[in-house]
Amino acid sequence: MNTDDRIQDFVGEADWPSTATMLQGFGEPGLPASGELVGRALDVLYDDAPRTTYEFLSSDELAVAEVERERRIVRYRAVEARPGIFYLDLLDGAMTATVNDSLALDLSDGRVTRARSRFVDRDGAVRTTTDFFSGRVAGAGPIEPRRRTDALVGLRIFYRYSATEAYEHIYLDAGTFVWHCVRGGEAGLADVDRAEAWELGDDLYLLYWQESVMAVESFLIVDLQKERSIGRMFCWDAPTLDAVHIPFDSRFTILNKTDYPVDPK
Repeated sequence: MNTDDRIQDFVGEADWPSTATMLQGFGEPGLPASGELVGRALDVLYDDAPRTTYEFLSSDELAVAEVERERRIVRYRAVEARPGIFYLDLLDGAMTATVNDSLALDLSDGRVTRARSRFVDRDGAVRTTTDFFSGRVAGAGPIEPRRRTDALVGLRIFYRYSATEAYEHIYLDAGTFVWHCVRGGEAGLADVDRAEAWELGDDLYLLYWQESVMAVESFLIVDLQKERSIGRMFCWDAPTLDAVHIPFDSRFTILNKTDYPVDPK
């Protein structure tokens, strides 16, 4: 494994490792799961998805009841990003039928943003796709979609996911970013991919990205005040024909912010 970015070189797509390589280096997330929601049941209305009740049975088991679907028990992870603001990660199904639901829940106003990642067949290859839904806890008011933001544009951030895995992001515009593995199983790999961000609070953002080479989609909370992120990657591993789910936390450093000069008239 090359850990010196100064002597790393271009890595062609044919030489990229499998997505399972990331799982080995990331390990278990460091932040503890929150038990604050245990014993509660939240009834959420969505703009373009069935009304759903989430019943928190324990710190890692959740009952999900949707209109016209049988109630089911799934495993989940909840992390309180800031007081009353939770990141929830639910995994259900197996193989190509696996679905990864991730929610940002703000108990102060009941607003919910949900990312549902799943697998699709695209030209004979398994790829990932993500649908987004806005919701609100019943009785908390009308559904209000979160606003997309360009607040990350120009930032170059160094993310440390574990003792061995470190990546940098460069946010080019409101829909495009660069990722580069500085240390870890993907050292030297880099690409330019689609990304979107939404405002969640003061210096607190939801970030989504979709990779073009690997079948990877990610959804996370980025906290510029605490300099940490909380989220997951959802991937398809072609060699093993299985879903790869990578929950993570990171600590990060903002390296710089690029502001383009204004040319004199």
